[in-house]
Amino acid sequence: MNDETTGQKARPFHMRVFIRFLHFIFLLTRGATLGVRAACFDEKDRIFLVRHTYLPGWYLPGGGVERGETLLMALHKEIREEGNLVAASTPQLFHVYLNLEGSNRDHVALYRLEVSQTALKKPDHEIAESGFFDLSALPEGVTAATRRRLAELAGETEIADHW
Repeated sequence: MNDETTGQKARPFHMRVFIRFLHFIFLLTRGATLGVRAACFDEKDRIFLVRHTYLPGWYLPGGGVERGETLLMALHKEIREEGNLVAASTPQLFHVYLNLEGSNRDHVALYRLEVSQTALKKPDHEIAESGFFDLSALPEGVTAATRRRLAELAGETEIADHW
């Protein structure tokens, strides 16, 4: 019997159960979290940053990738939610980092893109403040990791593998 979607021979039931079992074991033993961050630049080449209500400092917008979500779906959702931003260019994957601050299983995909803002972002329960900033006039309190990412994007420093 062939699988109609792939044209390949369907696996026997016991094999499908075994593969699902292995996926479960891998989830327990090798589970990882995945997030996205966006280096969003406007038409004046200013960077968009957010200040959360629950963390100190200024960050690139981003968040976790949910089940059933692609990296790009998560990216577009996060920039919309955190800044009322829409992509004006195709997001370019810059690098994938291991973020050891949260756990030893957290990975962050950083994208670079040009954006436009549909409306100013009003403060809410998650975002205390946000805005576009000239790279030579960043607000006080930009996190060290955000500064490192900006230096990497500008080609001023070598790209690190750890966030």
